[in-house]
Amino acid sequence: MVTIVIPQLESHTLKLFMKKSSSKNYPVVIDEEKLKAKLDPLSYSVLREAATEHPFTGKYTDEERSGVYRCNACSAELFTSKEKFHSGCGWPSFYAPKEDDAVELISDFTMGMKRTEVRCAACGSHLGHVFEGEGYEVPTDQRWCINSVSLDLELRD
Repeated sequence: MVTIVIPQLESHTLKLFMKKSSSKNYPVVIDEEKLKAKLDPLSYSVLREAATEHPFTGKYTDEERSGVYRCNACSAELFTSKEKFHSGCGWPSFYAPKEDDAVELISDFTMGMKRTEVRCAACGSHLGHVFEGEGYEVPTDQRWCINSVSLDLELRD
């Protein structure tokens, strides 16, 4: 369960039951107890319960060093710094994944809107969402809005 506090309604708290995973069998099987022990509560909640970190709080939002962004649950390669751009949205943004088959896209109707959820294709962990047609000057006209806690940056020259 994810708790969201709406600033305009501070006395009200919205609790959402997020989907934990699809029924798909993924190539990498995650031991949930080991992952819980490895990660902080927010990282686990985002990766395995589809929560979202607060905007402008993630360690990779303004990251500019070169490297490969890996899944924080299974270490699969997901994105590179070459596709990263500054969107100003509060989360790390990429215009494409490292490889098309590195991620899985799922229709998401939570939060009262239709979005496209991005998951790690190797383990099924939630990464964020992808949006199209927002007018960013990137080759794909897409913004892959990814939670920092879903990622681990492997620095490369």
